[in-house]
Amino acid sequence: MSYRIQKLQVTNFRDLQPDVIEFGPKINCIFGDNGNGKTNILEAIYVLTTKKSFRKNASFPQYLGIDGDKPEILFSSVFSNEDKPFSLTAKLEKEGSQIFVEGRPSKKRPPIAVVFVNPSDAYQFHTSASFRRQWFDQSISQINPEYKKVLNKYNSLLRNRNTLLGKKPPKFREQIDALDPLFAECFVALTRARLHFLEEITPLCAQAFREIFSEEHEIQVQLETKLQSLESEEVLHVLRSQRQKEEIIGFTKYGVHKDDYTLLFNGLNAYEFCSLGQQKMSYLSLLFAYIELFRYKFMSFPILLLDDVSGELDRRRWENLVAFLKRGECQVLITTANEKFKEELDSIQDAHKIFVQSGSIS
Repeated sequence: MSYRIQKLQVTNFRDLQPDVIEFGPKINCIFGDNGNGKTNILEAIYVLTTKKSFRKNASFPQYLGIDGDKPEILFSSVFSNEDKPFSLTAKLEKEGSQIFVEGRPSKKRPPIAVVFVNPSDAYQFHTSASFRRQWFDQSISQINPEYKKVLNKYNSLLRNRNTLLGKKPPKFREQIDALDPLFAECFVALTRARLHFLEEITPLCAQAFREIFSEEHEIQVQLETKLQSLESEEVLHVLRSQRQKEEIIGFTKYGVHKDDYTLLFNGLNAYEFCSLGQQKMSYLSLLFAYIELFRYKFMSFPILLLDDVSGELDRRRWENLVAFLKRGECQVLITTANEKFKEELDSIQDAHKIFVQSGSIS
């Protein structure tokens, strides 16, 4: 299934005006000076399709425009799936959201996959374990729905387990004993899915690095876990051996929520041994490798949201990136305020151009 966005109108979302924005099926170039609302267009699409923002700690109060008459945000859009258009609308309020597909209420959003790319996120990726876990969990969930189900179950069990551990009295031990076999099963299933994902994406990372940056480097990602090769019974044994300590500290000491990832550049930890430029290039290579893996899995592409990568690349790499995007079949929305990069994007045949000024589309 190849989803594409054709039209979008948002009301009361940040500083965007309720203009109808039309998109082309392939490369869409969004131009405008900094602070005029280019990234807000990408964020609106991301929030509509995923229920959350790619910005850190953003939520309804941050989304809501200051000039709105009502404390609500309205999304109206037209997407297509295999060239069959359908409407997707949503109302977002402080208490929650309502979704309508073809005018009918829906409990679930269509499975529209989007990938947001911002080179400045490379710093968080290399410095924040929670950011890495969130990125991998979201990415694996998009190509493996079963992973998302098991992850949700694991997180629910973890919350219950921590609540019981926090109460401390011995009478709750039997309840924890009942949770732990399920907890161990989820632990093993998630770990295996993560390892399988890394096996699939690793060879694609070096390929993406070579195509975009014209350099040969080995890019790998390792899963850092203390219980990698254990079966459910062995994980259960570890949990029980740690119970006394966990009752003292009041939370679960071991689990996939504590695991981490290390990105290796030619066998070395990229954060510790690479320049900032190499760290950003490695991160970008991982993102584009994921897009290629998605294509391999589903014979289609996610919608690619590229937020001003021009500041991270020289002209030769701009040209490589543009050539890379032109070869692909995915729908791309790319923003820039850089005049030289704008000239490069202007040269793309059949590219759809969108101009943003003070939140308005021209």
